[in-house]
Amino acid sequence: MTQRIDLATTVPAIYSAMLGLEKAARESGIDPHLYKLVKIRASQLNGCAFCLDMHTREARKTGESQRRLDVLSAWREAPALFTDTERAALALAEKVTLIADEGVPDPVWDEAVAALGEEGVAQVIMAMVAISGWNRIAVATHQDLPPAA
Repeated sequence: MTQRIDLATTVPAIYSAMLGLEKAARESGIDPHLYKLVKIRASQLNGCAFCLDMHTREARKTGESQRRLDVLSAWREAPALFTDTERAALALAEKVTLIADEGVPDPVWDEAVAALGEEGVAQVIMAMVAISGWNRIAVATHQDLPPAA
């Protein structure tokens, strides 16, 4: 597929605002490894090859195991590979990403607050807002994959 449009040059002010949101979410205090996991999971759900390629590469470079990345889409089936905090964040991330299905059920919310605290829940929600925006940009525009490393 050929990239349809480059939003960075077509609407630079809006694109710059997206970059600002991403920076603020990344620097919010959220654990960097958790941030990568929830971004990858949202990108899996949204079918975004560009973001999956970029974020899985980043995760491996910062020490994430290939095994955990391999089973991330089925994290519930591999509870020994993910901490309680990661599982709560992943459950919340999925519900926020697929918000139209059923919203965020109280049990998912309550478990996330218990594991992450209110600030951590807010950080995960904002991470989902940012990555979902990037996913929609990349998928809608057929954003080219970066060169292979």
